[in-house]
Amino acid sequence: MAGPYKFSFKKMLPHLILMIYLLVILFPFLFVLFSSVKHNNNEIALNPFGIPKQLVFSNYVEAWVNAKISTYFVNSLYISTLSAAASILVASMFSFAVSRMRYTKLGFILSSCILIGMLIPNNALLLPIYLLVKKLHILNTHWALIIPYIANAIPFSVIILSAFMRSLPTEIEEAAVMDGLRAPGIFARIVVPLTVPAMVTVFIVNFLGNWNEFLLANYFLSNDELRTLPVGMVGFRDQYQMNYAQMSAGIVYSVVPVIVIYAILQEKIIEGVTAGSIKG
Repeated sequence: MAGPYKFSFKKMLPHLILMIYLLVILFPFLFVLFSSVKHNNNEIALNPFGIPKQLVFSNYVEAWVNAKISTYFVNSLYISTLSAAASILVASMFSFAVSRMRYTKLGFILSSCILIGMLIPNNALLLPIYLLVKKLHILNTHWALIIPYIANAIPFSVIILSAFMRSLPTEIEEAAVMDGLRAPGIFARIVVPLTVPAMVTVFIVNFLGNWNEFLLANYFLSNDELRTLPVGMVGFRDQYQMNYAQMSAGIVYSVVPVIVIYAILQEKIIEGVTAGSIKG
């Protein structure tokens, strides 16, 4: 076939690679999804990768009620959302200051401190964070996770947001100054609305990091009513002696918020990732 409809293997190769990559990524999730609606462990063991013969949605009900998945889900959602939102608030103000002081000595020092913060492994800070949380008398409370999550997200958030803010045209701020706006007004009325795509991207990354975090949540929360979903899933496994069907239902619950967020905010995520390079 001639003309623009001529088959080109070179053009199809990237799409073929992406399709294979997509299948590899989705395969474990499909396994969990099918297992969550199977009858028991025997059906999963006999036909682990097959479509269930009968859909058993009671696994979701039992996991939500009996295994306290509802409590763990709400705790994770509350902690992850609040921490991600607070980290963006702090990081956006800090990024605005750093981006406007990038040619000064103080701005260089602050940027260097942020970079150093990203070089320190999180696991190496477990003991200092534990001692700090204990001295603040917030151990075994949700604040024992919220405060470290906010602090941990600030370096990455500042780097992304400050790079985006540097790409904004300075003429917009100059016009705002001519209209009588000062730094707080410029930040709230000009910079924040223009930086929303980058903020959404940073929020997603921070939310996912907080949602999946296990180490701090496991050591800092001993009360079962305060535990997050990753920690609760471990207790669920021990309590129900590896009921794979109900455990798979719990895993599906843990994936639902991520899918919903990506489905709703996917355009903002892509815009936030690419806007800096387009405007630069």
